[in-house]
Amino acid sequence: MGTQELAALVLKLNPTERFELIEFALRSLDKPDPEVDRLWIEEAERRLLAYRAGKVNGISAHDVLGEF
Repeated sequence: MGTQELAALVLKLNPTERFELIEFALRSLDKPDPEVDRLWIEEAERRLLAYRAGKVNGISAHDVLGEF
């Protein structure tokens, strides 16, 4: 079955079923990578240590994001 045929079948589903199918498909693509997680944890720890040591200054959320 090709993509177009599958899409035609999906469009026959009710909105709740389509949403569930999309959610299932997205979860199947979002596989955590332990190596990436490890690298981000190391980076976060380096940044926190630098902040605590006074080597970098924090920026307020308001300055970064502005007003909502």
